[in-house]
Amino acid sequence: MSRDHAVELRHLRCFLAVAEEANVTRAAARLGLTQPAVSRTLAALESALGVRLVDRSTHHLVLTPEGRSFHEKATVAVAAFEDALAAARTPLRPLRLGHAWSAAGAYTTPLLRRWRQEHPDVPLELLRIDDRTAGLTRGAVDVALLRGPVETPGLVTELLHEEARVAAVPSDSPLARHRTLRLAALAGEVIALNTVSGTTTLELWPPAARPTAALTVANTDDWLAAIAADQAVGVTSTATVGMHPHPGVTYVPLTDAPPLPVHLARRPGPGHPSVRDLIALAHEVAGTH
Repeated sequence: MSRDHAVELRHLRCFLAVAEEANVTRAAARLGLTQPAVSRTLAALESALGVRLVDRSTHHLVLTPEGRSFHEKATVAVAAFEDALAAARTPLRPLRLGHAWSAAGAYTTPLLRRWRQEHPDVPLELLRIDDRTAGLTRGAVDVALLRGPVETPGLVTELLHEEARVAAVPSDSPLARHRTLRLAALAGEVIALNTVSGTTTLELWPPAARPTAALTVANTDDWLAAIAADQAVGVTSTATVGMHPHPGVTYVPLTDAPPLPVHLARRPGPGHPSVRDLIALAHEVAGTH
């Protein structure tokens, strides 16, 4: 490979963002770059490798078989680079636990307290990062709490527990007066969808009773604001009830929505030496050992 076609860390970061977001525009926003710059960087990487990594022929970007294989290796490479930098800066660096919203729900505080008591020499940092893997694929965290199906290749995951789902409705809405609701009660409403880190899609409803209107938001704060402003209603898990109370939002249990799985995810390879201790403690706190 010539100097003109050398692969740099920025190429890998760009590819990982495109692969995870499945959208060049969202990848550009995440990286703080322009859309043309992301496209050029991705094209340069493909040229350097001599293979096509992303199939652009469909409406949504998807990885080619070569892209899926390279994604796993690129994830490990970027994470190893971040780990090396962190280890050089602080030999006993904190263990970083990522989440996109609601952390571990009701288990969050017990987990943090137990970790501090049992592992006082290893600080645990809880980081909210608004993307599909809560910063895991870009090396920003060591372990992530991920809700819903984990479709990002190259990650090691295990089920922690499952959470029931609730409707989130404006507090002055007639829907807020119900003790329970069914999905069909929301079918005529505008549904707030967090397309960056959320798990709810319109496919949650059966085809015959599927909502036709949606409001797209980018994070939990905007999702709550839209519902409180009576612009939409939402569906979330019971973890949100305790972690994100809002005076303008009422949470009502849904009786016919499937439970939401919560996974613990990590990258393959050695990583932070305390990762397995944290995963074991999370299971213990959640009662799923």
